[in-house]
Amino acid sequence: MKLNCEVEVVSRHLPALGLRNRGKGVRAVVSLCQQRPQASGDPDSLHPACLFVSTMKDKHGTRYKLKENIEQFFTKFVDEGKATVRLKEPPVDICLSKANASNLKDFLSAMRLAYRGCCINTQLSTPTPVKTSEFEKFKTKMLITTKKDYPVTKSFPHFLEHLQTSYCGLLRVDMRMLCLKNLRKLDLSHNHIKKLPATIGDLIHLQELNLSDNHLESFSVALCQCTLQKSLRSLDLSKNKIKALPIQFCQLQELTDLKLDDNQLIRFPFKIGQLTNLHFLSAARNKLPFLPSEFKMLSLEYLDLFGNTFEPPEALPTIKLQAPLTLLELSARTVLNNRIPYGPHIIPFHLCQDLDTAKTCVCGRFCLNSFIQGTTAMNLHSIAHTVVLVDNMGGTEAPIISYFCSLACYVNSSDMLK
Repeated sequence: MKLNCEVEVVSRHLPALGLRNRGKGVRAVVSLCQQRPQASGDPDSLHPACLFVSTMKDKHGTRYKLKENIEQFFTKFVDEGKATVRLKEPPVDICLSKANASNLKDFLSAMRLAYRGCCINTQLSTPTPVKTSEFEKFKTKMLITTKKDYPVTKSFPHFLEHLQTSYCGLLRVDMRMLCLKNLRKLDLSHNHIKKLPATIGDLIHLQELNLSDNHLESFSVALCQCTLQKSLRSLDLSKNKIKALPIQFCQLQELTDLKLDDNQLIRFPFKIGQLTNLHFLSAARNKLPFLPSEFKMLSLEYLDLFGNTFEPPEALPTIKLQAPLTLLELSARTVLNNRIPYGPHIIPFHLCQDLDTAKTCVCGRFCLNSFIQGTTAMNLHSIAHTVVLVDNMGGTEAPIISYFCSLACYVNSSDMLK
């Protein structure tokens, strides 16, 4: 019986000697083993089960007696693949981590039986050296940068946390990658991928996704509404063919780094201000004519909008006020201003889309189709600590749209349009 995980063996004598353990586990194969006594004539006679901890440096493994030798099990974080077994002799704590939670529970159950000297109803391993190939299966990082190194017939190591497959000529995302449930960093840059499968959302621990230098034309709504909402921190979509991001993109509220350089973007999502954790934003060399009104709600460390086709602010506002307000407008304002929950299970889907695209007035209230639209120049230093110049003339200003829900709001805020 074997368990693949990271192991740290901590001696409890170290604190008494004024020493500390290094505090870092190593990849190991932990085995429950049993062997026959060499001099025994009974074919069914076996030694009590013992624990072997094998690493790349010590493939023969270190043997630990289990019968009546376990002082305590620590299993508070077993569902996270972590546990500690405290032995009496030698006085060490065997700390297990990064294990499959289900396999770890089975392994601990077998260890409890071995501690009591009971029969274990599982086939136990024989104490033989662990092969290097067994450790290869459980490596956590894999970098592939050429076609010839790409595993066409072999599967990816199941425990990968970081996978890079760049310059491999991929036309689509390899579905085998979507089975790597421990994946935290996925780099598919410099390929020919045109579309992303919605099942990328199955990678529930994914924190960094690099899709730069591909042929993507969109980023789907499904990807914005999957588990990436809670996990994704860094997203690189630079050097693609994306013209616009969906409104739902702003539901990826854990994003801290976003790269959109060298696309064909003509606008940012309306609700970009909802990305409250965003610190790094780069969208150089696109086709942005102006910034959305909620852009001023961002608080960034770094901002790069160089090389966009920003238009000068218009002298006259665009007036789309309705008098009287329609029933749709009144209802939409009531729902949004009072934060009434809505969804396709409550109201028709097209009305949900209308509410999702509502404008935010400078006064903080919402408007749907009745508003005044004005454009002003905003100094980007007001929202970012470090700003790359927007043009070759040394400018740090960009046009931003402002909405006004009524004539009164427009008059009261007229100074900002001057």
